[in-house]
Amino acid sequence: MGSTPAELPCEDVADNRSGVGGGISDVYGEDLATLDQLVTPWVTSVASGYSLMRDPRYNKGLAFTDKERDAHYLTGLLPPVVISQDVQERKLMHNLRQYTVPLQRYMALMDLQERNERLFYKLLIDNVEELLPVVYTPTVGEACQKYGSIFRKPQGLYISLNEKGKILEVLKNWPQRGIQVIVVTDGERILGLGDLGCQGMGIPVGKLSLYTALGGIRPSACLPITIDVGTNNQKLLDDEFYIGLKQRRATGQEYAEFLHEFMCAVKQNYGEKVLVQFEDFANHNAFDLLSKYMDSHLVFNDDIQGTASVVLAGLIAAQKVLGKSLADHTFLFLGAGEAGTGIAELIALKISKETGAPIEETRKKIWLVDSKGLIVSSRKESLQHFKQPWAHEYEPVKDLIGAVNAIKPTVLIGTSGVGQTFTKEVVEAMATNNEKPLILALSNPTSQAECTAEQAHTWTEGRAIFGSGSPFDPVEYNGKTYLPGQANNCYIFPGLGLGLIMSGAIRVRDDMLLAASEALAAQVTEENFANGLIYPPFSNIREISANIAASVAATTYDLGLASNLPRAKDLVKFAESCMYSPVYRNYR
Repeated sequence: MGSTPAELPCEDVADNRSGVGGGISDVYGEDLATLDQLVTPWVTSVASGYSLMRDPRYNKGLAFTDKERDAHYLTGLLPPVVISQDVQERKLMHNLRQYTVPLQRYMALMDLQERNERLFYKLLIDNVEELLPVVYTPTVGEACQKYGSIFRKPQGLYISLNEKGKILEVLKNWPQRGIQVIVVTDGERILGLGDLGCQGMGIPVGKLSLYTALGGIRPSACLPITIDVGTNNQKLLDDEFYIGLKQRRATGQEYAEFLHEFMCAVKQNYGEKVLVQFEDFANHNAFDLLSKYMDSHLVFNDDIQGTASVVLAGLIAAQKVLGKSLADHTFLFLGAGEAGTGIAELIALKISKETGAPIEETRKKIWLVDSKGLIVSSRKESLQHFKQPWAHEYEPVKDLIGAVNAIKPTVLIGTSGVGQTFTKEVVEAMATNNEKPLILALSNPTSQAECTAEQAHTWTEGRAIFGSGSPFDPVEYNGKTYLPGQANNCYIFPGLGLGLIMSGAIRVRDDMLLAASEALAAQVTEENFANGLIYPPFSNIREISANIAASVAATTYDLGLASNLPRAKDLVKFAESCMYSPVYRNYR
């Protein structure tokens, strides 16, 4: 594969239509760069007739032309009318809007994805702000909880303890060979919902649909995987419809050996440049896996690194409103798990790079509160290793309001996974201490948010700069409308993934995350700031992703970690040309 013409840069595809980013041939005609080329609908032979309509990669429904119907034995299998993809899209969006229950919309979209892939992504790309809450948080959380009941057709690979010793064989069962991105979960910490075991598959499936829709990664290059090592959720173990192993979770050496076999098999089967994104692992495993494999694999943890990058972008953008630098702030976190400590570390790294101060010093501007109160040095011996760098010299403080009054933070960030913990007293204290308090309630789903947008703006008399992890409706206060910004990881991981793939990155480094944050912050306009936003609107997410990808790729080349050479002259155009296009292709 390495010697094929596919290694040509995407911008040179006009002369060689088999080339795309990442060095893998565009077999299915998925990239924007090959949009005007005819496609042969190969399966194991040329698909035709009934089999063609049953293949989601090639099915066009009523959009097959008369010529295609004749050539591929479809005449009579479809009604005589021929309609365009745009008409199909309008009809489906009309139908989706008739559903009043979000889970019904989710199931309808999953059905569409299984029968007509391009139309599914066309809907998602063109209606991203409306459909994002359906295919991902908050609706995907409910889908995972009920996955056993709504399960219809496998959408990824399930690798259970039963397959120990033969994981490589299981990977080879997946029909696609040119995999570039794997999203893997063990289902132990799904959103704020806890251990959902094997039913966590909804998360990798949803994440990868967003890699495609928002970042332009080809669907054929994406692989969702659930590692089933059991579940400690007794309700699932007692559920006759549960689809996973009915046993308690494997831990310790058994767990570590199983994950190690998986990581080795992935590298052996797909090579050095496949991106493995760890998703919704419990804290103790998430940090261990990331530190263990970051120097031997291309790995990324969205809960730790993706969340950190998107929050840092919002903080960088907010400085334009506040007229300050990050080093001028004192940060207080509620929650000291994967997200909280990941964000804190990236903020400290950014301040260190801006000021030249050692990171040990910049960490002292950041304080964390966990379930036992403020993390201080007197608690150090009892703390988990990832909390220890945040144990500063201070007297013990038992609760959040005590910490707010003692530390007097300018920025309050919630990653606790517990709803309504930013009480009126806490938010009013922030407003008393700051002219424009910066409040980020990041926990998902919406029910777990530390406070609502309305509460933040009302309790601060409209002075707060607010962001959240889940979407909130616009807030009216004293005649002014505030648009709540969503600190959604979807801003970062699709563009980051595209940047890593198009540069042929072999490792992920913090400088790439900083580059992604800065590129996202640069997309926020004065008009966005005027509406109270610290993130750009999702409507132009593909443009945002292309800019993030270009910035990440540039950093990858600068660090000497890129393998796709030579470097493209215009990385933004290169990123755009590599992006998946959902527009129907014409068949020979």
